[in-house]
Amino acid sequence: MKIIADENMSDVHEIFGPFGEVETIAGRAMTAASVASADVLLVRSVTKVDGQLLEGSRAKFVGSATIGTDHIDLGYLQEKGIHFAHAPGCNAEAVVQYMFSVFCTLEAEWRHKNIGIIGCGNVGGRLFKHLTTLGVACQVYDPFLNASKCASLADLQTVLSADIICLHTPLTRDGEFPTEHMINRQVLEQCIRPGALLINAGRGAAIDNGALLAHLQGGADLNVVLDVWEGEPDINRELLQVVDLGTPHIAGYSLEGRLRGTQMVRDGMCRHLGLAVEGSMDDLLTGEPAGLDGLISLAQGAGLDEAILAAYSIAKDDRQMRSVLNGSDAESSKDVGTRFDGLRKHYAQRREFSHYRVSGVGEQACRAELELLGFHSD
Repeated sequence: MKIIADENMSDVHEIFGPFGEVETIAGRAMTAASVASADVLLVRSVTKVDGQLLEGSRAKFVGSATIGTDHIDLGYLQEKGIHFAHAPGCNAEAVVQYMFSVFCTLEAEWRHKNIGIIGCGNVGGRLFKHLTTLGVACQVYDPFLNASKCASLADLQTVLSADIICLHTPLTRDGEFPTEHMINRQVLEQCIRPGALLINAGRGAAIDNGALLAHLQGGADLNVVLDVWEGEPDINRELLQVVDLGTPHIAGYSLEGRLRGTQMVRDGMCRHLGLAVEGSMDDLLTGEPAGLDGLISLAQGAGLDEAILAAYSIAKDDRQMRSVLNGSDAESSKDVGTRFDGLRKHYAQRREFSHYRVSGVGEQACRAELELLGFHSD
C-alpha cells in the first residue's frame, strides 16, 4: 500500500510504516501528479483536498491530522467513495494551554476578568471548563448550542463586550452563522470595549485582518494576539508589527497534540480497512514527568501563573516570529510565506503541562489548580 503524507505529520513513518510504503512531501507542494500513486493520502491544514488534487488518483482513504476540515472538499470525497478521517480534539489541550500562557503574559489579573469565548467546541469547551473550575467568570457565544449544553450562553454582543475575547471557531462562509470576517470593521469599532484583549487561535479569516490593521494603526485601545492569520502563509507583516503577540499558527503544536493527530488518523484508516491497531502514543513519548526536563521548581510565593510560563512562554515564540519575518531580506510575499512555513516546520519541541512535575508548591489550593491544568505536583 502506498501512503503519501505531509512531511510535517509527527512520527508518520513510525506510525504508518507497518501498513505500507510511506513517502513524505511538503503539504503545499502536493499536486495531482505527486499524489496520483497514493492509496492513502495524509495531509494537514495547508493542503486543499478537492477534485483538482485527487482527480486521477487511486486514493481510497484521506486522513487529515487536524481539528478542522475547511481545507477538505467533503462532498467530493463522498461522491467518489473516498473514506475520510480527521482528528477532532487532538490538540485542544495544547491550544487551551497556549491561551493560559497569553493570559499570564498580558493580563496579570486574568482571574478577575470577564472572559468571552466564541465557539464552544473541542477547544472552546475545554477552555470554558478549565476557566470556570478556576472560578473565572465566562460567557459563551455558540449558536449551535443550547442551555442544556452550556449554561453560560449569551448573545454575540454580550460576549464581544468581555474583557478578554477568545476566538475558537471553524471557518465557514455559508449557512445561517458564517464565521468569515465575523470580527469586521463595525464590530471592532462599535462592539469591543476599549482596553479589551482579543485572541484568535481558531481560523485567521474569522477576523478581517485588513480592518484590524486599520483599526490598530488608527490608535485603537485594543490588545491583540494572533496565532492564525488571513492569507497564510503570506501574512501581512504590517499587522504583525502592531499586534501585542504574534505566533505562526502553532497554538496546537505540542508534541502530544501532534502525535494524537497522527494516531487518530491511523486509527481511522485501520477501522476503514479492517486492520489491527498496535502501539500507543505512550510508546512514542520520551521524557516522563520525573525526568530533569520535566521538573519545574517554584520560588517561594510563586504559583500557577509562574508554572504556566515556565512550561510554555508565548513571548519566546513571538520574539522568534518577529526576528525571522522582519529580516531585511524577507521582502517578497514568497519570502514571507517560506519563512512562515519554516517557523512551523522547525518549531521547537513543546510539551503539554502533563509532562511537568512542579516542586515547591505551597498552599493546597495552588496544588489543586496545578493538577486541574494537568501538572503533577510534589
